[in-house]
Amino acid sequence: MKFEAILFDCDGVLVDSEPITNGVLRDMLAEAGWALTSEECMRIFIGKTVRSEAARIEAHTGRPLTNAWMADFYARRNTELNLRLTAIEHIHGTIERVHAHHGGRIACASGADRHKVELQLAKVGLTPYFEGRIFSGHEMPRTKPAPDVYLAAAAALQTDPLRCAVVEDTVTGVTAGVAAGATVFAYAPLDDGEALLAAGATQVFRSMADLPALLGC
Repeated sequence: MKFEAILFDCDGVLVDSEPITNGVLRDMLAEAGWALTSEECMRIFIGKTVRSEAARIEAHTGRPLTNAWMADFYARRNTELNLRLTAIEHIHGTIERVHAHHGGRIACASGADRHKVELQLAKVGLTPYFEGRIFSGHEMPRTKPAPDVYLAAAAALQTDPLRCAVVEDTVTGVTAGVAAGATVFAYAPLDDGEALLAAGATQVFRSMADLPALLGC
């Protein structure tokens, strides 16, 4: 298929943020009384918003998930991202090629809050490719795994979602892309991507250097 627009997730696709964000979350949950390993925290929260797991957090900590706690989490997370965030390997060359091939018809459609997405794109120098085409699940009626953020991105690009490719790295995100009607390519650098294929991804790839060819660029 010749795709008319390419829609990228952010965390784990454009930037290597998941270990940083989950490290802050793990530390704060431990302080609140719920001790998790890094692996357990990633398994529970990757691809999801913290608030979507509020009931589970409250059950383990015995405390309500307050706005003040979330504000502290965001502040600590943003500090660490500013200090330590790096781009996904090969992403700059890939985005440059995809952006040029599609005449700028690309977007970033993330489940994260807008401040985080914009902070991260600026930190790694990708903002010029996505400016004006950044979409946050926090601003939609429903965030991922619902398709709303991908439908909004496709609509803004005046493209049928069926003619869009989505690039994702989590089951939650793949589910959202599939629900939108897009063709989903799943980035899985560390495993065989079996769960991503089961969620509906068309193809799994291990290196961002391979993506332009997969998209027909």
